[in-house]
Amino acid sequence: MEKVKVSPKFQVVIPKRIRELLKIKPGQELFVYARDGKLHLEPPRSIKELRGMAKGMKWRDEDRDHTDRF
Repeated sequence: MEKVKVSPKFQVVIPKRIRELLKIKPGQELFVYARDGKLHLEPPRSIKELRGMAKGMKWRDEDRDHTDRF
């Protein structure tokens, strides 16, 4: 676990060890969100990683949004 300090502009620096571990590059975009009172940073996933993610899920007709049909 690493410790960082929030600057007066609310910025933080991702420690080098973490950047190297997660292969974060300069200019790369990250998703930032709060869940369960904690701050999370996550790189976006590629489409290939998401393929098959919903496989096996049981979908009901009311789960679909029929209002955006042309």
